[in-house]
Amino acid sequence: MAPVPIKIAIVGAGIAGLCTAKTLKSFGHAVTVFEKEVDVGGVWSASRRYPGLTTQNPKETYDFSDFPMPEDYPEWPSGKQMQDYLESYVRHFDLTENLMLGTSVSRAELKEGGESWQVETAGEVSQQFTFDYLIVCNGIFSIPSVPQYAGEEAYKAAGGRILHTSEFTRLEDARNKNVLVVGYGKSSCDAANAIAGVSKSTTLIARHLIWKIPKKLKKLNMKFLFLTRMGEGLFRYIRVSGFEKFLHGKGKRIRDAMMNSVEAVIEKQLQLSALGLHPEKPLETIARSTVSLVTDGFYEKVESGVLTMKKGVEIVELADGSAKLSDGESLPADLIVCGTGWSQEVPFLNRETVEKLTDDKGNFRLYRTMLPINIPRLLFNGYNSSFFSQLNAEVGALWLVEYISGNIAVPSESEMRRLIDERLAWTEARTDGKHSRGTNIIPFSVHQMDEILNEISLNLGPWKRFTQWLLPVRGSDYKHLPKQLQRRHALEERAETQRSQTRTSASAAG
Repeated sequence: MAPVPIKIAIVGAGIAGLCTAKTLKSFGHAVTVFEKEVDVGGVWSASRRYPGLTTQNPKETYDFSDFPMPEDYPEWPSGKQMQDYLESYVRHFDLTENLMLGTSVSRAELKEGGESWQVETAGEVSQQFTFDYLIVCNGIFSIPSVPQYAGEEAYKAAGGRILHTSEFTRLEDARNKNVLVVGYGKSSCDAANAIAGVSKSTTLIARHLIWKIPKKLKKLNMKFLFLTRMGEGLFRYIRVSGFEKFLHGKGKRIRDAMMNSVEAVIEKQLQLSALGLHPEKPLETIARSTVSLVTDGFYEKVESGVLTMKKGVEIVELADGSAKLSDGESLPADLIVCGTGWSQEVPFLNRETVEKLTDDKGNFRLYRTMLPINIPRLLFNGYNSSFFSQLNAEVGALWLVEYISGNIAVPSESEMRRLIDERLAWTEARTDGKHSRGTNIIPFSVHQMDEILNEISLNLGPWKRFTQWLLPVRGSDYKHLPKQLQRRHALEERAETQRSQTRTSASAAG
């Protein structure tokens, strides 16, 4: 007799939610995915896709392991192409019936006894469901974070608008307007670059300058420098081993020379000193935050004056049609677009659960970024800021399969707490506190995957890992792992069936 499927609720239909659903379904589990938007995609959804949005990765380093992007896609696909790709992923793996789109989870509570979760949805008619497990995949980019400005109410009353980049979905809203864009990350630069083509004036306000990575350094694609094991190994991990011991030990001069050489090429290519946009800190500080790709045409617009930069300042007060900066200057402002980050929240969980899940700073305390301590049948996936979000999510889904199957001997509660404390302290120190509430694993995405795969005895072979030192890490490198795990499960099921038959025979003979 086939085992009864385990019923699993997944919150979020972005990259992590979709691949988690696909993987768990392929292992016989009954999955339901709740998504508040009317389409799949998460950050790529049409409801939050700002003009100029593209991937930060070339397509072959950002597609799923077993579902390559279309050949006619450009190397850096657009936001719409990414959403189309995820829609086709749903169709290809027959996930449509597992999705509840336009359905927001308003409450999720562990039922008495800790054996199941009750999930309640919002809407005109609230619905309740019961599941064996709840997996949170709403992502670390789920709730826009927008600053509160003095004078904001009067500014809005006079017709001014303040939008997060994820809310700025119509370029026409900026036409012939005086626009201020806040922030210097990728979303801010993408939006400012697009706005500068239609606005009356566009000014980007950057409180801090960071290093930006060109898609190509001279003629060399950035993926050969930053999306390899060598590129990751140039930054010191929490524990170093193998060749990384050499790079951060006797070979540190070589490592430093490599970093300095790349820094010099970027500075010259982007004319950062000439434009007054040099971050005045070493390139290796990119390890402290999300690496930001250069937006095509951005620096050319700054150089020509089409796009104005104000650095080292911030908005301190708003008035009718204007914004006052911290240096005393006032700028005309009909529209303010904020690329000011996100809040990582789980509003559908009750206060007691959230307090168990996070520390007093709001950091998520998750073993392997997936398993909270002492909260039964609650799991996470995609709660990591990664270079390879699709691969980290796929690898995480395989770990979840093994955990739900009871095939992982996780450390004791005290040991998991110690490991989480150690990692949070290290992350806090290396990022100067900018770690997305404990979820930042950049630039150590591959290290994270290795640790997860090692724990379920399912890693890549030594030759493939060696080639990844020199060549970009691609989704297709990992396509055999789900099948390998499927075969393992099939062997385990046959062995269990044989043991059961043997016990039945012995009992009958007795």
